[in-house]
Amino acid sequence: MKARWELFLIPSFVVSLVLMVGSQFFFLRRSFYRDLGFGRIGKQFELTNYINVLSDSFYLDVLWVTVQVSFLAALFTLVMGAPLAYLIARMRSNWAMVLLAGIVVSTFVTIVIKVFGLIIIFSADGLVNKLLLGSGLLSDPFTILGSKSGIVVGLLHFTLGFGVLLLYGIFQTIPRSLEEAAQILGASRARVHWRVVVPLALPAITIGSIMIFNMCMGAFTSAALLGGARVLTLPVLIERTVILQVKYSTGATLAAILLVSVVLINLFSVYLLTRLRATQRVIT
Repeated sequence: MKARWELFLIPSFVVSLVLMVGSQFFFLRRSFYRDLGFGRIGKQFELTNYINVLSDSFYLDVLWVTVQVSFLAALFTLVMGAPLAYLIARMRSNWAMVLLAGIVVSTFVTIVIKVFGLIIIFSADGLVNKLLLGSGLLSDPFTILGSKSGIVVGLLHFTLGFGVLLLYGIFQTIPRSLEEAAQILGASRARVHWRVVVPLALPAITIGSIMIFNMCMGAFTSAALLGGARVLTLPVLIERTVILQVKYSTGATLAAILLVSVVLINLFSVYLLTRLRATQRVIT
């Protein structure tokens, strides 16, 4: 008789589901009651908070900035992580495991320490500015604090290790023999990547990119520390609305809009991937 070990996961899954859904339900329910300020909410069920938020260009601009920096961070994670993950996956020496172990260890470092490290490196007298000023590429020091580019760098530092590990697992599933067969038949290295590796890895890469995008959309620390109160993302704005302004209903409304936005972007991405695969089948 085969043991059903997966049944032991059911209790922990149920507890996690109840804690997550329960807490979110009671928090998001507040978004349907008018925010009276100072932690007070109205007693009538209405959509006033959503109307106020969605009709205010400030909140819409913050949402757009959040989508922008999350998309750029996911894109750069893919561009920088894919070549490294592919090289590690195809290495035949023990250095592959050493590099992989180094990436795993780097993910254990808390994001706060990583962000403060970036602040030191990119400060006016930091290593990057010293190199650029010494080489004559810049005449004045620059900083990434308080800019969208700084938030993107912070998010990239947060997601790159996870992205490499994810992409490494994807490339490991692609048999090396397929690439060797294509090369034997006369395909160049670039053509092998474009016609063999990319099509096979595209669905998994797309889902991995969506996961990284979702992580960035909800990221708080990088945006809060590197944004420098000049560039706001939706998670940072939610924290300030709830903690500093004590507007629980407005904060719940912003959280609901963030959640719905992420879900809609995910569904649209999956739709585009499905259409792309259908088009490829028609062409081939």
